[in-house]
Amino acid sequence: MSEEWATLRELLLPAATATRRGRHGRGVEAALRTAIRGGQLTPGTRLPSSRDLARQLGVARGTVTAAYGQLTAEGYLATRRGSGTSVAAGLSSGTAAAHRPAEEDPRWRFDLRPGRPALGAFPRAEWVAATRAALARLPDEALGYPDPAGLPELRTELAGYLGRVRAVTAEPDDIVITNGATEALSLLSAVLAGQGRADVAMEEPGHQGQTELLRGLGLRPHAVPADSGGIRVDALAATPCRAVVVTAAHQFPLGVALHPDRRHALLAWARERDALVIEDDYDAEHRYDRPALRAMQAMDPDRVAYVGSLSKTLAPALRLGWLVAPRALRAGLVARKRWTDLGCSPLPQAAFAGMLRSGGYDRHLRRSRLLYRRRRDALLAALAEHLPDWQPIGIAAGLHVLLRLPDGVDDCAVHQRLAAHGILAPALSRYVRAGTGGPYPGLVLGYAALPIDRLHAAVAEIAAALR
Repeated sequence: MSEEWATLRELLLPAATATRRGRHGRGVEAALRTAIRGGQLTPGTRLPSSRDLARQLGVARGTVTAAYGQLTAEGYLATRRGSGTSVAAGLSSGTAAAHRPAEEDPRWRFDLRPGRPALGAFPRAEWVAATRAALARLPDEALGYPDPAGLPELRTELAGYLGRVRAVTAEPDDIVITNGATEALSLLSAVLAGQGRADVAMEEPGHQGQTELLRGLGLRPHAVPADSGGIRVDALAATPCRAVVVTAAHQFPLGVALHPDRRHALLAWARERDALVIEDDYDAEHRYDRPALRAMQAMDPDRVAYVGSLSKTLAPALRLGWLVAPRALRAGLVARKRWTDLGCSPLPQAAFAGMLRSGGYDRHLRRSRLLYRRRRDALLAALAEHLPDWQPIGIAAGLHVLLRLPDGVDDCAVHQRLAAHGILAPALSRYVRAGTGGPYPGLVLGYAALPIDRLHAAVAEIAAALR
């Protein structure tokens, strides 16, 4: 009978294992060096003790000790008393550059991209407490493969919350929990494609990432113009589409609310075409001078699929969203969710359910609204001082403001000039199809992620760069 396998810190080195019946002293050293150079062992990775690795490889402990000593002398490894041996920091590998996040190059002095919440305001203590409480109350069975529709506890809390703050009409069974709003749109796209509804209307200007997502999933996105009243339903009616994605509460990036007359016209179009309205309610929680209009889903639950997430309220990293779809679509959506990823992790769902139940989420939103209102006011005050010809467009809501530049200004040229000074300020023309140009020159500036002093400094730097 073979000896029982047990190790404290496993390390797979096939090249060293293959040489253990021959002269393997140099084999262990070479295998470690190759693993470090090739990126298998990254800087900071802690290695097994010499005794443990010798047992794993079936070699003498002295062989591993000698290899560790040689590689330490060459600068590949570092040894510190009490911390063992690890791969030295500062080493580069063939894979390191490929995995560097794009945001690191260049490092913007002022990053004014829209849609980013204040990550420093994430309620860490409340989330930790909610997670601990969730772990304490979840039964062991809940740690198995989850319900693909989502944790029943969270769907129950969400049904109550969405009904209270957005007037959404939904029972817990009508809700599907998703890995963010993007997955909700992906699930809906798959169901639409299966029904032969491949033509989908998208607002223009709008979220080009969503347009690319639909195109990548085999659908045919059609650009429909939006103006100061939101999406133009008359232009929508001229397309062959039987589905449309709208940001009715706060059009992105124009920052306007869909006019009440167009809300009714859009639902009339959906009933006439037997079409689906996908309502992306991406930042409806953030209103600074007026109450929010009710969700369109409340006006016709059989024609509207409602999509929301925590990406703009808590943090994108949580990857937690929800989809309230017409009941005729629910079975297909849940089946697609099961095939795709077997369901979302129950632990963050349970933690969020606890925050909803305790009122912690409402308290966080109240704090966030006050914070973002102050930052928005600070940005607008700085713009009025330094760039009075730049006109804010849209309602006081969300995490960004659209600035209309003077007529005749090339917003792409402004964006590029600011980028040369380390300022990321997206042009409005970025949110339309390539080569078509925006409705007017503008910049789409996010303010939620920057403190007030940084916003003042950013505007002063913008003004100086454009002189």
